Amino acid sequence: MAPKNAFYAQSGGVTAVINASACGVIETARQYPDKIGTLYAGLNGIVGALNEELIDTSTEPDKTISQLRHTPSGAFGSCRLKLSDPDTDRKDFDRLLAVFKAHDIGYFFYNGGGDSADTCFKVARMSELMGYPVQAVHVPKTIDNDLPITDNCPGFGSVAKYVAISTLEASLDVRAMSRTSTRIFVFEVMGRHAGWIAAAGGLAADYGLPVVILFPEIPFDEKAFLDRVDANVKQFGFCSIVVSEGCRYPDGTFISDQGAKDAFGHAHLGGAAPIIANMIRSRLGHPFHWAVANYLQRAARHIASAVDVKQAYELGCAAVNLALAGRNSVMPAIDRTADAPYAYRIGTAELKDVANVEKVMPLHFISEDGYGITESCRRYLLPLIQGEDYPPYTSGMPTYVTLKNTLVKQKLPPFAR
Repeated sequence: MAPKNAFYAQSGGVTAVINASACGVIETARQYPDKIGTLYAGLNGIVGALNEELIDTSTEPDKTISQLRHTPSGAFGSCRLKLSDPDTDRKDFDRLLAVFKAHDIGYFFYNGGGDSADTCFKVARMSELMGYPVQAVHVPKTIDNDLPITDNCPGFGSVAKYVAISTLEASLDVRAMSRTSTRIFVFEVMGRHAGWIAAAGGLAADYGLPVVILFPEIPFDEKAFLDRVDANVKQFGFCSIVVSEGCRYPDGTFISDQGAKDAFGHAHLGGAAPIIANMIRSRLGHPFHWAVANYLQRAARHIASAVDVKQAYELGCAAVNLALAGRNSVMPAIDRTADAPYAYRIGTAELKDVANVEKVMPLHFISEDGYGITESCRRYLLPLIQGEDYPPYTSGMPTYVTLKNTLVKQKLPPFAR
């Protein structure tokens, strides 16, 4: 009996290391040709499955696949798409299973964050109920670091390294200019409900620099914040502020809410930095500059954490091994066993315990005044940003790979959602 084929897709915001997970999935699957046939990748995530746009990864040589490990972004394209609720509308799941049947797919690997874990969980459940069982394994990824059970999420360590370094370097710049020019630097980072990324900026404070952090977990108190900033300017001559895009007022309103929502009902955020900067200028009069890290923080493969790259690859490998062991509706997870020296093992989480669960910063990681990080937070963060895994360079520029992404012949009629 011929082995079942596999389907892999990338979902949500891409990262500096999601392709390292893809590399792990593909390279591990290739080690077991008697158990896994062709590994298809979805063009633009789960959309590729719905549209029957399947990439034949076997057309890529081993050397090219190995180059994914040091290439940022999503090699197969990603998406933000919420599938229909299977309890009220099974159209999407009927289509998915039709495509899986047509291409003899028995393994489903979905590489993404919390919403992707929910999708993977539903695929596992519905495929069983609808008579075509598919082994679904979630491959964790999210720079927000908000998946439960796992100690940390691939993508986060590299973003944390980028934010910590950028906060340090920009703060040194402001310090040099503060006597006659800029006294305030505001740095906006991602993180909708969880302040893990913003917390990384607190590592710059270890260099004796005044850094104020605005966490989503701490309601924004305008007066207390301005008092702290003004006190830092009086003491040091300058102040840096790291603001999470998820910073919110006591009533829960995001200070950067744009009034629009994505497919999953999440508010579109962005623009907290200029709001905070203008607030400081209008209330305190301090000259400022601000920056929004945006895609830069999650695309910065040139300064990726070596630990993050290693873990992203290992979790991709572990996902395939879990499937080959007969596991279903699970996610490989990182279990930390020691802080210093850092040690961990790869464990397993049930998707029913992961889907729709968000892990925010524990309050004991946030300083008592609400504007910094504690020593326990430092012990958590520092191991995750260790090491440099530089990509190869040619003529001063990093050498990244672009796949051919050869699509297989379609067997089904077009699908309209």
